[in-house]
Amino acid sequence: MNKIAFTGNGTGKVPDMQGLFREMTALMTRLFPICRSITGDGFRESLKIISEYMPLTVHEVPTGTRVFDWTVPREWNIRDAYVRNSSGEKVIDFNESNLHVMGYSVPVHEKMPLSKLREHLHTLPERPDWIPYRTSYYKEDWGFCMTHRKFSGLREDMYEVHIDSSLRDGHLTYGEYYLRGQTPEEFLLSCHACHPSLCNDNVSGMVLTALLGRRLSSLSLRYSYRILFIPGTIGSITWLSLNEEAVKNIRHGLVVTAAGDPGMSTYKRSRQGNAEIDRAVEHVLKHSGGLYRVVDFSPYGYDERQYCSPGFNLPVGCLQRTPHGEYPEYHTSADNCDLVRPEHLTDSFLKYLSVLNVLENNRRYINTNPKCEPQLGSRGLYASTGGQSHAAADRMALLWLLNMSDGRHSLLDIAERAGMEFNIIHAASDALLKAGLLKDGQPCA
Repeated sequence: MNKIAFTGNGTGKVPDMQGLFREMTALMTRLFPICRSITGDGFRESLKIISEYMPLTVHEVPTGTRVFDWTVPREWNIRDAYVRNSSGEKVIDFNESNLHVMGYSVPVHEKMPLSKLREHLHTLPERPDWIPYRTSYYKEDWGFCMTHRKFSGLREDMYEVHIDSSLRDGHLTYGEYYLRGQTPEEFLLSCHACHPSLCNDNVSGMVLTALLGRRLSSLSLRYSYRILFIPGTIGSITWLSLNEEAVKNIRHGLVVTAAGDPGMSTYKRSRQGNAEIDRAVEHVLKHSGGLYRVVDFSPYGYDERQYCSPGFNLPVGCLQRTPHGEYPEYHTSADNCDLVRPEHLTDSFLKYLSVLNVLENNRRYINTNPKCEPQLGSRGLYASTGGQSHAAADRMALLWLLNMSDGRHSLLDIAERAGMEFNIIHAASDALLKAGLLKDGQPCA
């Protein structure tokens, strides 16, 4: 079997960090200003940019399509919006921040006193200089969001309220990239791409997934990869409803979100709790050298709750940094490009690569000389898997592999049992295969 090259530590070329920083920053800068929602032209514009990194297939699902217990909503687009006082001053201007308008606001153009306008204004009194993010996807309404400081300065006046939007029959759009590997068994990467100018949630996920997809397309892969850029909740429900046959091939999956804030990595397990993806992510985080947190599945969060619904129960977890709602900038204008730093986004990117590396190379082997230890020194194996500083670890990796390679234990099983990093065990398996002391067993999925 071909060995899969993903990251460093003997399994491939380490990405150029400075080049990665530049690319991430450039793509983040392009995607951040776009006014996205669960439908509409902003979503399509974002997919067009992402298509420069991988050949996306863009799907359009008509309004009114029944998807399980849900219905694809009408399509929303917005061109302009403002609130103007009697002096002609715009006290709220969509062109200054697309967060100023509540998502899915219906069109309105009328004059009203402040007492009526207040009913449609949203602020954050506890964060007076931040603009909140609010939506009304499934109930027709309109509204504006603004800083509480500016709200407090509004005077009694007649205000011109204008939202130049449309809400009509159209389509729900999503992007899909299918990369065929050596087997039809699939790894699902799912990224919600429906939020406007919110950088951690989820421009960061879009950037990471785009660059990850491009890197995967240059590799020889064991698994086939299905990468989705979808609107949150309704997008995963729609994809699952329209692709029930494809679901049976999914062996592992991750929901990609909140990848660039300065918090520690957090992994939310799949509903299964001990799937191979859960073990692989936890192994990578344990050996990453940094702080991390692992939490059990709950039916609240991002699209993992759809993939893990009982009718599917897919092995899909969510690998992020700080979970939604646990950082103060969440769903506010403070979730901007200053919050998301390329060093944090790069750290998340490398952890994703490491997880894929584990799963791509996780196999079971059989010891061809199972009765007592073979003589390794005569085969030059003690020095074949690393330098002198790693000699003790390398020897232990060889011994653990020989002892546990009975066709029932995978490389990940052995790495966990030995308390060693997967790459050390993987490198040792290569040496033993070349020496004829291991033979291929069965893949793990």
